[in-house]
Amino acid sequence: MLAQPVAEALERALPGMVVSSNDEWVEVAPDRVEEALRWLHDSEEFDAAQLSNLTAVDRYDHFEVVYHLQSLDLNHQIAVKALVHEHDDPVIPSAYPVYKGALLQEREVYDLMGIRFLNHPDLRRLLLWEGFPGHPLRKDWMGMVGDHTSGLAGFPYEDKDAPIRPINADNLVPGIGPGGQGH
Repeated sequence: MLAQPVAEALERALPGMVVSSNDEWVEVAPDRVEEALRWLHDSEEFDAAQLSNLTAVDRYDHFEVVYHLQSLDLNHQIAVKALVHEHDDPVIPSAYPVYKGALLQEREVYDLMGIRFLNHPDLRRLLLWEGFPGHPLRKDWMGMVGDHTSGLAGFPYEDKDAPIRPINADNLVPGIGPGGQGH
């Protein structure tokens, strides 16, 4: 669904709510995101009854928290986003009071991006362990404490002469690749 009609209706119903919009998404005031989501959820015109996805994007100096809302009855989707400008300690209201499906999605965003969701009933890491140093999907996250770094220095078999972590080294045929199969 085009976002302009959504933005116009949202602004009429909740003045000052819409920060900007285009054909693809509606940006709402971050401190009022729960109110905007509730209105779209309850609206007969938009019937945004499902939260199909909640994610975040790191833009170096701010975060975008993106909500993909869906109406199965009306067969459309609406993209809503809110910008969080505090990069050191990003906080935004939780969507959980409106969409119970936000429970795990907000935990994932918190875990990997470090965005805290106010009034979330169980905000803790989802994929990484408590005490993990940092949030690995942030663009400013370079590594772990000490000499550890994230990921591999390259991909296995990237350098045929010196493969990294050769898996099943007995099956490696020089110059051909793992398992003796060509590329």
